[in-house]
Amino acid sequence: MTSLLDSLKNGRLYYDGACGTYLQAQGLEAGALPELLNIDAPEVIVDMHRAYLKSGADIILTNTFGANRFKFADDHVSVETVVAAAVANGKAAVEAEAHGYVSLDIGPLGKILAPLGDVAFEDAYDCFKEIVLAGAEAGADLITIETMSDTYEIKAALLAAKENSDLPVFVTAAFQEDGRLLTGCDMDAYVEMVTALGADAMGMNCSFGPVQTLPLMEKMASLSTIPLIVSPNAGLPSIKDGKTTYDIDAEAFSDYMIQFAEMGVGVLGGCCGTLPAYIEKTVEKTRAIPVSSPKGRPRSAVSSYTHVVDFDEKPVMIGERLNPTGKKYLGQALKDRHTSAVLAIALEEEEDGAHVLDVNVGVPGLNEVAVLPEMIRALQGVCDLPLAIDTSNPVAMEAAARIYNGRPLLNSVSGKKSTMDAVFPIAKKYGGLCVALLLDDEGIPKTVEKRMAIADAILEEGARYGLGHEAFLFDPLAMTISSQKDGAVVVLETLRRLKARGLHSTLGVSNISFGLPNRELINSNFYAMCLAAGLSGGIVNPSSALMQKAYKSSMALLGCDPDFSDFIAAFTEEEKTAAHAGDRDLSYAIEKGLSKDAKDMTVALLSDHSPIDIINGYLVPSLDKVGRGFEEKTLFLPQLLRAADAAASAFTVIRAKMDEEGNVAENKGRILVATVKGDIHDIGKNIVKALLENYGFDILDLGKDVSPEKIVAAVKEEHIPLVGLSALMTTTVPFMEETIDLLKKQAPDTKVMVGGAVLTKDYAEEIGAHVYCKDAMASVRFSESFFEDK
Repeated sequence: MTSLLDSLKNGRLYYDGACGTYLQAQGLEAGALPELLNIDAPEVIVDMHRAYLKSGADIILTNTFGANRFKFADDHVSVETVVAAAVANGKAAVEAEAHGYVSLDIGPLGKILAPLGDVAFEDAYDCFKEIVLAGAEAGADLITIETMSDTYEIKAALLAAKENSDLPVFVTAAFQEDGRLLTGCDMDAYVEMVTALGADAMGMNCSFGPVQTLPLMEKMASLSTIPLIVSPNAGLPSIKDGKTTYDIDAEAFSDYMIQFAEMGVGVLGGCCGTLPAYIEKTVEKTRAIPVSSPKGRPRSAVSSYTHVVDFDEKPVMIGERLNPTGKKYLGQALKDRHTSAVLAIALEEEEDGAHVLDVNVGVPGLNEVAVLPEMIRALQGVCDLPLAIDTSNPVAMEAAARIYNGRPLLNSVSGKKSTMDAVFPIAKKYGGLCVALLLDDEGIPKTVEKRMAIADAILEEGARYGLGHEAFLFDPLAMTISSQKDGAVVVLETLRRLKARGLHSTLGVSNISFGLPNRELINSNFYAMCLAAGLSGGIVNPSSALMQKAYKSSMALLGCDPDFSDFIAAFTEEEKTAAHAGDRDLSYAIEKGLSKDAKDMTVALLSDHSPIDIINGYLVPSLDKVGRGFEEKTLFLPQLLRAADAAASAFTVIRAKMDEEGNVAENKGRILVATVKGDIHDIGKNIVKALLENYGFDILDLGKDVSPEKIVAAVKEEHIPLVGLSALMTTTVPFMEETIDLLKKQAPDTKVMVGGAVLTKDYAEEIGAHVYCKDAMASVRFSESFFEDK
C-alpha cells in the first residue's frame, strides 16, 4: 500500500466524521464511555469505521479520544487494553473494505498543565507516551493529536508521539472565533510551534461549523509550510426531541468544504454532527479539485505561548539584562533562588519594549541543568515574550528547550565541530532558532572573509541536520574597540555581507565598548549603525534611554516605522524614567501574577491598612482591570489565571488576619460548580472556580463526572441559590439538560449557568439553563449581578 505521506503529497485525503454523534445514533447512552465499546461491542465500532470508509474516507480515527489515564484511572480496564482493542477494530474495518489508514486518535487530557494548572508537563508527556506506545504496538498507521486548546499540551503530545514511534503525526486544534486557542495562542504561534516540532500536517477541528472556520483557515493557509487539515462541526448544535442536532446538513456542509479544497487544504473531514453522508458528499464534490502547495514560507522566528516574533519583519530588540555576567546582585539572586528578583527584571524589560528576553543563569557553582529550566518555567509564568535560552551547556539547553512553551531561540552554537554536534540535534528536535557565533576552533577571526567562511561552514553542517538558513541568526561578534581598533568596522561589514546574502544576524551590542568611558553613548551610536547595516536582532539593554532612542529613531529612518507611530508615541510625551519600582504596589503584583510579591506586599500593607481596605482598594480593582482586559482580548487566559492566583495569595494573608481579629471575610454568595455526569474534562470548571473564589464567592466544587442526583442533593442540603455546570463533550450535554430538569422540579428557586466548548447561547436556552456563560469572566459578571439582585 502506498505510504500515507506519499498519498498526501500526490492528492487529497479524507478523514472520517463524528464518532460520538454516530454512536449516539446507534443507541449509546448519554454519559457512557464510548471508548469501552472497543471491548464490550467491537462490532459496533467496526461497523462505524466501515460506514465511513464506504463513504470515501481514507483515514479512520480510532475510538480513543478520551482513552487516557485520567479518564480510566478508576476503571477496571487499562489504557493499553482500550487502545489495542481500538486499533484492532480499525484494522478489521480497513481489511474488510480493502482500503484506508488507521489513525491513533489522541484527544486532550481534560486538565490544565502547570504553571496554570496542576498537571506537570512531564506527567502529561508520560500520559501521552502510554497511549502512543500502545497504539504503535497495535499497528496504527499514523497518529492524530486533535481538539487541542493549549500549545503546551500539544508539545507534550507531539514529543511523546515522535520520541516513541516512527509514525506520521497530524495535529489539529480547536480555535475560538477570535483566532486564538483557549490559552491565548494566536494562529501565527500555533503554526510556528507545531511546524518547528516536526508535525507532518496540521489544522483545525471542532469548535464550530465551516462558516466560522473559513476565515481562520485562510489565515492558517497563508502561513503554513506543511499540509493542512480541516474537520469542522456540522454547524451549531441544538436540541430536538431530546437529541442533539446540528444546523448544517450534508449538502450544505459539502458545499462549504469546496471552499476549503480550493484554499489548498490537503486533508478534509468532519467533527461533531458529521455522519457518513457528510463525508460522502464532501468526497464527491472535492475529489477533483487539485491540492495546491502550502503558501507559507520558512521563517526566522521565535514564539512564546501567545505570539511570534519574526526576524524577517523588522529588527528585533533582545533584552540582555537576565544575564548575571558583571551583575553580582543577579548572580546572588540566582544562587539564592530569589525568583522574584529575576521576574522583576523580566517585567521591566517587557515594559521597556523588549521583543525577546535572553535568559542566562551561568553563575559559577550553580547547577545550570536544574536552574535554567526552573527559570524558564518561572518566566513563562509571568511574561509572554519569547525567550532565548542562553547557555554553553548542551544538557542545560536541552532541558530548558524541552519544557519551553513555544519555539525558542537557542544561544548559542558556533563553527566549532563539537559545538555543532551538541547543539544541532537539540535545534532540530525542538525547532529552535540558533544564534550562530562566527568563530571556530581557531578562535575569533579578524577578517570579514574568514567570518563569512565560518557562516558557510555552519550552514553546510546545519543542512546535514535539516536546518536551513532560516534556522540561524549569525553573530559577527563585537570585539571591544579599546583593544581591536577596527572591531566595529569588521562587524558592520560582516552585517552588510550577511544581509546581502539574505541571512539574519544578531549581536551583543554592548561588547563594543568594554574598557571605555561613557559606554552607553558608544553603545547607542554603534547600535544605530548596526541597524543601518542590516542587524536583525540586537541584544541590548532595553531599559537604557539612549538605546531606546537609537532603536526608535533608526526604525523611523529605515522605513520600519512608516507612519512614525512608534517614534511619536515614545518621544512626544515627557521621558519616562528607567526606575519602575515606585509604581510597583500590590495592584501591580496582582495584575502581573506575582504571587509571592502579592503575599509579601499584603503582609506589609496590613501593618497600616484594614483587611477590607486592602480588598476594596487593591484586590477587587486589580481583578476587575485584568477581567476587562480579558473581555476586550488584550489579555488572555494565562494572565487571568495568574492574576487570580496572586489575588488568592494576598487573600490567604488577609483571611488569616481577619480570623485573628475575629472578623468574617465577606461572602458575596454561595455557588455550586460541577462538570456533568460522564465528562471528566474539568478545565472550564476549574477556571470558573478560581475566578469566582477570588471575587469573594463561596464555592462548593463537586468535581467532575457528577450525576444529576448528586448535584440536586447538594443544592437542597446546602441551600445553594446558583449552580454552574460545565460540559466539553456532545455526548454528555444530555446530562446537563437532565440536571437542569431535576433542579427545576426539586429546587425551583435555584438558577443555573452553563458553559463549555460544545454549547452556544441558543443551545443553553433549549436545555433550560438560565444563562449561558461564554467564558470564565462571563460567569463572574452574571454571579455578581445575580447576588446583587437578591
